Amino acid sequence: MRIERVLAPNPGPYTGAGTNTWIVDSGTAVAIIDPGPVHLDHARAIVEQVGGRKVEAVLVTHTHEDHAPLANHLAREFDVPAYGHQPGPGFDPDVRLTDGSEVEIGDLRIRVVHTPGHSDDHLCFLAGRVLFTGDHIMGGSSVMVERLAPYMESLERIRHLDLEALYPGHGETMTDPYEVIDWYIAHRLQREAEILRAVRDGASSVADILEVVYRDVDRSLHPLAAHSVRAHLEKLAADGRVVVEGQTVRIASEGSR
Repeated sequence: MRIERVLAPNPGPYTGAGTNTWIVDSGTAVAIIDPGPVHLDHARAIVEQVGGRKVEAVLVTHTHEDHAPLANHLAREFDVPAYGHQPGPGFDPDVRLTDGSEVEIGDLRIRVVHTPGHSDDHLCFLAGRVLFTGDHIMGGSSVMVERLAPYMESLERIRHLDLEALYPGHGETMTDPYEVIDWYIAHRLQREAEILRAVRDGASSVADILEVVYRDVDRSLHPLAAHSVRAHLEKLAADGRVVVEGQTVRIASEGSR
């Protein structure tokens, strides 16, 4: 198996250097993972990188607009199916994937691992001992989380896979997968403790929590961080540790736990 990257020209505070489009070559056929946004130069770069090789699938980890919208266009270009969990903005899979599905690329079997948390429709793709992580894990940073409890469960799940490397949707390849996964778990537990402490100290809204917990984070990233704060509060409320009433949050009383 050979893995090649084509970097989409969409750098920014939320995408880093850009979206990683991965070309997975089994030796007899090719799969394209996360083709990215609709961008003519990027589409051309992918086609040029593929060259004369046989493409058998276009795979999408999730339907965020920096990962999926080019998929149907490329699938038509190569006359192959576009695969994903569900439709989303600018994307409609020809074949819907669920946890445990397999996609055959020549002699290579790519296994689907459903990893909700960053988004409900998020998938990772396991090829041998390599995991393509989309935005479940990114190189060099944490990720925005929509629902924390499923996200933590998804991290624990991939932690039990036999892995030698992580190929993320943004950032560089990681060859220390278990150290990275353990850091992600520890980071979320630390954020949970920091948010709980901020609420105990008087923070009563997401904005208040951002000012305390994310004070050292570039303010341009605060809107993204707010999603993760809300996900943490949802989990803390489900655990009976805080009470969220509209836009207001407070520590739960002992009797309400």
